[in-house]
Amino acid sequence: MTLRIAVLPPAGSRQKVLAEKHLEQLKQWGKVVCNVAGSNDPEAIRKTIEGADIAISSWGTPSLDGSILDAAPRLKAVIHAAGTVKPIVTPELWSRGIRVSSANGPLGKGVAETALGLTIASLKNMWKMSRDTRQGGWGAEKPRVRELFDVTVGVIGAGKAGKHYIKLLQNFDVTVLLADPFVTAEQAEAIGATKVELEQLLNRSDVVSIHAPSLPSTYKLINSERLAQMKDNAILINTARGSIIDEPALIEELQKERIFACIDVTDPEPPTADHPFRSLNNCVLTSHIAGSVTNGLYRIGKYAVQEIELLLNDKRMDGEVEEKDMAFLA
Repeated sequence: MTLRIAVLPPAGSRQKVLAEKHLEQLKQWGKVVCNVAGSNDPEAIRKTIEGADIAISSWGTPSLDGSILDAAPRLKAVIHAAGTVKPIVTPELWSRGIRVSSANGPLGKGVAETALGLTIASLKNMWKMSRDTRQGGWGAEKPRVRELFDVTVGVIGAGKAGKHYIKLLQNFDVTVLLADPFVTAEQAEAIGATKVELEQLLNRSDVVSIHAPSLPSTYKLINSERLAQMKDNAILINTARGSIIDEPALIEELQKERIFACIDVTDPEPPTADHPFRSLNNCVLTSHIAGSVTNGLYRIGKYAVQEIELLLNDKRMDGEVEEKDMAFLA
């Protein structure tokens, strides 16, 4: 029996994450069937997944409910070539024993690299120095330049992105604090961080980088009370989800010019044209670019191929998600 791999995203979406070389690699294991309907309509997905052993989903793929899964009684796994699997996961997937993989790992690498870049640029005070030199100045901001050395970096959340950010920070002589209720002190130490409570992290950190998932428990986690606990001249970086920060509270704190913020995500997105984040001198606003974009999306295609190879070799997939994980996943 020939292995059948169904690639569910329509051409426009598929080509952003799966290069031709990735499709050729998939063909070494069997017949690759791509969605030719040009849409994510459930009927198009059902037709594409028909008889499949493995399916690759991505952004826009609808929930894989019984009406779709009935067309693929041999389906062993769904490789989600995107971040959160919540849009595609249904109880029917679990009840049928279908394994699920998320590409949060490669996406997290892009997020972590962006957070590191924002960390260095902000400590160096590059944003203000660039503005100063454009206006004819030279070096007035130098006294406020700091190196990524002998400073304390606080990391909120040790998911895929948070862990990779911590890993990148091991290349620097810095103290790394971690606040994450799902990580033990021993696990934090193993990845190069010291586990602390959130309040202690905010009190001690020169840089605070948010990598927590969007959950009811993290909604407006960073509120006025917690912002007030941050050190003077501290830097707040959010490459996670906009809902984690109480935006009016952050705006009020930024207007005091006591802290600096790098904001890549807002709630909602995009922010209004007159949103204060766009005009405050101590706020850098980027348009949700921390995850994989353009060429970086091909990390996901490469990862999907690697996940299928692990699956076919009877190994646990690197990004494997189980039903019990769903309660605390983003």
